[in-house]
Amino acid sequence: MSRGDQIYVMRPLLNMEGVYEHHGIDCGDDTVIHYSKSTVTPTVSRTSYTTFSWGNPVYTKRYSISFIPDVVVERAESRLGEQQYNLLSNNCEHFAMWCKTGKNESGQLASYGLDVELTELGGSRRLMQEAAQAGNPIEAMHLFDQALTNVAIAKAQLQTQYTQAQKDTHTWHQVAQLALKQGKEVVARAALERKVGYKRQAEDYATKVQQLAETAESLERNAAGLHRTIARSSGFNP
Repeated sequence: MSRGDQIYVMRPLLNMEGVYEHHGIDCGDDTVIHYSKSTVTPTVSRTSYTTFSWGNPVYTKRYSISFIPDVVVERAESRLGEQQYNLLSNNCEHFAMWCKTGKNESGQLASYGLDVELTELGGSRRLMQEAAQAGNPIEAMHLFDQALTNVAIAKAQLQTQYTQAQKDTHTWHQVAQLALKQGKEVVARAALERKVGYKRQAEDYATKVQQLAETAESLERNAAGLHRTIARSSGFNP
């Protein structure tokens, strides 16, 4: 790692280790600028490397094209003190990637099958109201529908992966038991390691499915709010 690098560390969620990536910008002087959650309101802060890593391994995000190190750090410093964290549109990865490449994207959200721009609209009441006031509510509802479709597809895929991981966990448990009965301790130990690995995968998938379910609920609530806004603007009060 060096000055201007986009770095990340695996962070736990719900007492499960290594569930998601926390990103930041390496300043090259043993400090990192990132969206810190050490305060009540997440804030773009400069903290020590140790505070950022929590004692865990730190990795570097590589890009074929990016800003030079000095520009990356300057961009990060320009947002110090910012308190506009949003999971769907302005999380730690959005921030770090913007500093590094100028793109406001999150690979982690994309891995869930979510279109970030659509879900950001769905989660923003301000944009929802602006769409209705601009006389384009149909387009706004179309975006909601697309976002909900993305969530449903991602949830279905994760549910399938969760079911398979559970099956694999059971299979390797049986293999370990059989190996122990046959006195094959090395095989049994390897099988148990596989079992633990698949069990962790299943737990990870279950958490992601729950997160997507919560995202869908948020989108549906905001869509209902848009329906009410459209109804009021048309003079119809259901």
